Amino acid sequence: MANWLKRKTVGHIQPHEKDRQLARTLAWPHLIALGIGGIVGTGIYTLIGVGADRAGPAVLLAFVIAGFISAFSAFAYAELATMIPVSGGAYTYTYVAFGEVLAWIVGWSLILEYSLVVSTVAVGWSAYVVGFLDGLGVNLPYWLRAGMDSVDPVTNAHGLINLPAVFIVFAVAGMLIVGTKESATLNSILVVIKIAALLLFVVVALPHFKPENLQPFMPFGFVKTLSPDGVERGVMAAAAIIFFAFYGFDTIATASEETKNPKRDLSIGIIGSLVGCIIVYILVGLAAVGAVHYTFFIHSAEPLALILRDLNSGITATIIAAAAVVALPTVLLAFFYGQTRVFFAMGRDGLLPRSLSRVNSKTGTPVVTTIFTAVITAFFASIARLDEIAALANAGTLMAFTAAVGCLLALRILEPKVLREFRAPGAWVMSPLVIFGCVYLFWSLPSKTQYWFLIWNIAGIVFYFAYGHRASVMRKSSADSQPG
Repeated sequence: MANWLKRKTVGHIQPHEKDRQLARTLAWPHLIALGIGGIVGTGIYTLIGVGADRAGPAVLLAFVIAGFISAFSAFAYAELATMIPVSGGAYTYTYVAFGEVLAWIVGWSLILEYSLVVSTVAVGWSAYVVGFLDGLGVNLPYWLRAGMDSVDPVTNAHGLINLPAVFIVFAVAGMLIVGTKESATLNSILVVIKIAALLLFVVVALPHFKPENLQPFMPFGFVKTLSPDGVERGVMAAAAIIFFAFYGFDTIATASEETKNPKRDLSIGIIGSLVGCIIVYILVGLAAVGAVHYTFFIHSAEPLALILRDLNSGITATIIAAAAVVALPTVLLAFFYGQTRVFFAMGRDGLLPRSLSRVNSKTGTPVVTTIFTAVITAFFASIARLDEIAALANAGTLMAFTAAVGCLLALRILEPKVLREFRAPGAWVMSPLVIFGCVYLFWSLPSKTQYWFLIWNIAGIVFYFAYGHRASVMRKSSADSQPG
């Protein structure tokens, strides 16, 4: 078997050079906040309307399905993270379970996921800020606030660069360069604010619940079907989009190497953040579709605020809108952090340039990697219209979740004696169901998304064989150890 098909072993994955090791500064409260910061964002604040448009009141069922798949995926991540407490997440787990080639494909998919999320969230944050500045009478020229493919429908002015999006990307990068613990502490404060805002929505809207608003419960059926207006609808079509609102806990797995007590704190952080978000999401969804008929808010970019205004709660609507602005930077921070750690792990393994894995001696953070990530994501955020390809982030995540659950089963067979501080319950029953669910959700994504995901991975495989397998640290080590 070729060297690039060899896999790492649990016992030999942790030792690294001194200047390529991350500082352990995070405790479980930081991890829960990091996970919630990544999970709760534009997904619940805006996708409740998109999901209701696809499934009607059965969007509640779509939340349950997406939450179930995410929950067991979180169990798999918790077991794997406590077994292999180093940076890289699903990429590293796949390297141990299945070898370098599949690890590269998973890592390449994570790059897609994190890059698109960071870029699109930066663009979304920019839109909120531009609106806020317009309200204060400060009007940025169109060419400074929109991508170069954008045209102002009123003045026909062409965009050139989205300056606010560039600003927020580099602001978050600066936070992460200063120190992981410091940025995680600020993130924790912002997370508390936005969770409190969602609970406020539930408290205000739920008393207006009317059972008749849930009828008909499943107007578009369960499986994905093409409606006469050209939109793919059904419970599973909604679940495939709402799935965006659940992932983010996987960024905790990339923090394994920076956790003070990984054997305890990682499982608490991963499972605690997701379970908390699932409860909040179901309550928010129930309050939303119960308070008004779903057709009222399906086309709104701010459905929760719209519902509150309809209930004559304008002040609460303003609070919710303000919390959405707060939510976006915390999502950006979580996924930006995950992106830098995936780059870091792949650089340390030699599959990407090794300079990406250098750690600053003063801050204990990968400064070069953070700047590199900021440049890439800021470039796309500054010029691109990413609305049509944002679903690609879902495709990348589904690949990562499928890999993580597959790694769980593989390592139960390959590494049965390794101590597991946390064991995923019912693994041999639940894992096949979750893998099937991920595949089904991928099938339920728009056809264009599936096509571009294939193109992305073909490009990744070409890059791997052109560079990665030649520079691989494990491949070189194996070659050096061969006699003669």
